[in-house]
Amino acid sequence: MSDLDIPLRTEIMADPAVRPDRPMGPALRRGLVRRCPNCGEGHLFDGYLKLSAECPACGEDLSHARADDGPAYLSILLTAKVMGTLQLVTYETFQPSPWVMAGTFSVGVIAMALYLLPRFKGMIVGIQWAKRMHGF
Repeated sequence: MSDLDIPLRTEIMADPAVRPDRPMGPALRRGLVRRCPNCGEGHLFDGYLKLSAECPACGEDLSHARADDGPAYLSILLTAKVMGTLQLVTYETFQPSPWVMAGTFSVGVIAMALYLLPRFKGMIVGIQWAKRMHGF
């Protein structure tokens, strides 16, 4: 094998299939706080769940992100686990009336799910950015 058969480092880095992954930990943390996974400064969302086309701070193209149903699934999974356990403990400990249980836990479940949804979406965008998925 000659030196001409070995691809140059710049050629390897230009090929999307060969580029190394970015650090996962910082990308996850930045996504969970709804910041750009690249710089951690710019806002990830224009609204509640609408991703910015690009980071206002560093210019990273965020239009490739596709979170689909992942954030909703994770939000429902965690909310059901936490609130279901709390509901059981509350009923066994205090035995409140069914109307009190229904009213308080309905509000709690909705609030928790709505709080977690954009954070999990940011986390999934961070994972996609770190793994260079969907054109990142």
